[in-house]
Amino acid sequence: MIILGIETSCDETSASIVKEGSNGQCEILANIVHSQILEHTDYGGVVPEIAARSHIQNIDTVIEKSISESKIKLRDLDAIAVTSGPGLKGGLLVGVTFAQAMASVLKIPLLGINHLEGHALTIRMVKKIQFPYLLLLVTGGHTQLIIVKDVGDYERLGTTIDDALGEAYDKVSKSLNLGYPGGPIVERMAEKYSPSDIKFPRPLINSKDLNFSFSGLKTAVRREIENSKPIDNQKAYNICAEFQDSVIDVILSKLSLALNIFKNKYKISNVNIVIAGGVAANKKIYSSIEKISKDQKFNVFVAPQDLCTDNAAMIAWSGIERLRMKNIEISPVIVKPRWPLDKRAVTLRGAGVKA
Repeated sequence: MIILGIETSCDETSASIVKEGSNGQCEILANIVHSQILEHTDYGGVVPEIAARSHIQNIDTVIEKSISESKIKLRDLDAIAVTSGPGLKGGLLVGVTFAQAMASVLKIPLLGINHLEGHALTIRMVKKIQFPYLLLLVTGGHTQLIIVKDVGDYERLGTTIDDALGEAYDKVSKSLNLGYPGGPIVERMAEKYSPSDIKFPRPLINSKDLNFSFSGLKTAVRREIENSKPIDNQKAYNICAEFQDSVIDVILSKLSLALNIFKNKYKISNVNIVIAGGVAANKKIYSSIEKISKDQKFNVFVAPQDLCTDNAAMIAWSGIERLRMKNIEISPVIVKPRWPLDKRAVTLRGAGVKA
């Protein structure tokens, strides 16, 4: 089975050719990503209109490159999988419209894929991880704890009630005039810290639920910056380090609660925890979780960095996972800017524009 994946939900235009090998394993034949980072840098974040225009200008090129690099012919494709939500409506429309036209001409199935499901299943491209597993999903638009029960079957344990973690990193970086995207910049800055008296809050760390909040933390960082001007390099390093330490403390606390829920529900002694999404590339977050894994008896997994950030390979792979399901129904693909993984989960006020 060979699938073309298309991803245009935010600020990457991506096309990928993925093949299901004879043993059921994933073979990425091509994974082309056109990043819009330079186009959004001056704004310190993604501008939807600029993103949509860039997708229009680049989608045909990235698809042509993916076909060429994979050395397949269009007639070899068994299906097309396209991100149809959640995300920025303009970008989603570009990808879905292009995919619909291709599928119609080639007379092959078209699958609309939830972008979050792409992240949730990415680890199965590179590791033989069985269901169920616990997922920490950390992206620019989402911060969630989810039980991945099966393909298409997800239980959300907690989510952000305001800003997503990736967005908070971007805003901290912007407040310090460090650049965009903020995640890798703040992480590098934090490595140069020295002991200081800066102390930021750990939002919701003592709450009994599994929800996150980063808006207050972001505000605390901004106040520290305003009260400490002019900011020298060492002060910036220390602010980044304390911000990141606050984030990690909250994540570890919520993860421990989620782990107990998972163990009680499934009676599994050695749990698999997967970190997915763009922020999963943060080495300090991963190492901090790995450090407690032995004592709390769980395995922690993260995909290679190029598969953590938005890419079409994960969308193509989700298409393969869905086509392997029994009695799959292929419905007409429509754009869904809001599309929660867990349809039973209650929508929280201020939970973000995409979830």
